[in-house]
Amino acid sequence: MKTKILAALLTVVSGNLTGAPAWAQTPPRLYLATEPLPYAPSEGEQAAGIATDMVRDIMRRAGIDYTMHPLPWKRAYTAALERPDACVYATTRTPERERQFKWAGPIAAADWVLMARADRKFTLRSLEDARPYRIGTYHGDARDQFLRARGFDVDPASNDQTNPRKLLMGRIDLWAASLGPNSRQTLARLGYTDKVVPVLVFNRIHAYLACNRAVPDPLMARMNAALDAMERDGTAGRIRSKYDVQPEQTIRR
Repeated sequence: MKTKILAALLTVVSGNLTGAPAWAQTPPRLYLATEPLPYAPSEGEQAAGIATDMVRDIMRRAGIDYTMHPLPWKRAYTAALERPDACVYATTRTPERERQFKWAGPIAAADWVLMARADRKFTLRSLEDARPYRIGTYHGDARDQFLRARGFDVDPASNDQTNPRKLLMGRIDLWAASLGPNSRQTLARLGYTDKVVPVLVFNRIHAYLACNRAVPDPLMARMNAALDAMERDGTAGRIRSKYDVQPEQTIRR
């Protein structure tokens, strides 16, 4: 199966490089995986949100056919590692992941924030001040990996939406969340307004479309060129503005 998919992709690229019409006649097709979140906007059972809108327009402009697959994050991430035609978004670009994927983006940005119960008083001037505390994370995501690598006491959950509940129950002291500019609306939608509050921004990240290493370089170049055009003509800005008044899809992972 993998061999057939890779052969098809390489045939398309070969036709493009030699001037043959294979690219126009047989558009490349990618398997796009992402994790839909329950508090993000949705279109039926399809993923939606700022990152999805950006990716759809990138594919349209680049002339790349695709299928979109909402999956649990670990499955989505694994698909991009294992399938030669697969990409996953919105994926935090870290040094540890750099050589595992090819990258198109950035498509979104977010802050990594330590959240706490509003009735607990924390004075955190830096991430190091959080070392004595138990921090809730999402198993396998970039924040979990980041904190583990630095020796913090993490309590990973299989679903990130359980972390605010764990926080309110006192099972963890802090929650390592990834929040975009609309965090207040997101927390309100989840029902945690005035119950869960940010106490420290400990990193600023950019999220990308992360593609399997077998995806041909010309495809990656087309995707990045499409994104550049979106920035130049204002499309990217309009997509971001669309979510200024709505809860956005939190940046993964």
